[in-house]
Amino acid sequence: MYSLKYKVTTSTCDSEGRLKLYSALQMMQDCSEMWIDTEPGVKQYFAQQNMAQLLAFRQVEIMRVPTYKEELTVTTSVYGMKSMFGFRNTFIYDAQGKPCYKTWSMGAFVDLSNGKLKRVDDATIASMTLEPQLEMNYRDRRIILPKEGGLTLEPIKVLRADIDYNKHLNNANYVRMAMELLPEDFEVKGLRVEYRVAAKPGETLVPTLYQTDGGIIVALSVRNEVSAIIEFTE
Repeated sequence: MYSLKYKVTTSTCDSEGRLKLYSALQMMQDCSEMWIDTEPGVKQYFAQQNMAQLLAFRQVEIMRVPTYKEELTVTTSVYGMKSMFGFRNTFIYDAQGKPCYKTWSMGAFVDLSNGKLKRVDDATIASMTLEPQLEMNYRDRRIILPKEGGLTLEPIKVLRADIDYNKHLNNANYVRMAMELLPEDFEVKGLRVEYRVAAKPGETLVPTLYQTDGGIIVALSVRNEVSAIIEFTE
């Protein structure tokens, strides 16, 4: 398990002094990325093979939204690994050790030279430190889009500031963009995001919004393909 300490600062707060979901996702991502330093064998293998693990899916359960100046601890641990996919929990705890956010995610192992899935060898998988899967409400990683009823909205341009070191739209920015399309009084209690096709600098995302019984689904499309599907539940 790997952990990072954080404090809810002004730049991570919304207008009500509460931690923005976008900022919480960035904390989770940072902790998950830094985790690789605890597995030097895996880190070396990925470097030698010119590989990376890219986020394919994340589910978030929001137990409580922290507020300004709260002390937080973010932890991440891998509980499963297959030849082309890894599975992890990333939780954010308050100063009393109670979870504010519970998440699980799936990462895809990708060849950086061509962007295609690439297998990790058995020896590297066997060398991994796996930890117990944490308790939360695990939902399916496939988000089914309604066949009709979608409302297409104004396109969103991908800016240079939205790009990360993998040279594509950072995963937290998909959620940030989609949240701008929600009603102001929509209180997000749960989140699922399925990442499909990476958007690149200068491209345009076309959002389609669907109302569901449990909340709202936003599909962001690029190059006539679905780039990401974000499901918000109240």
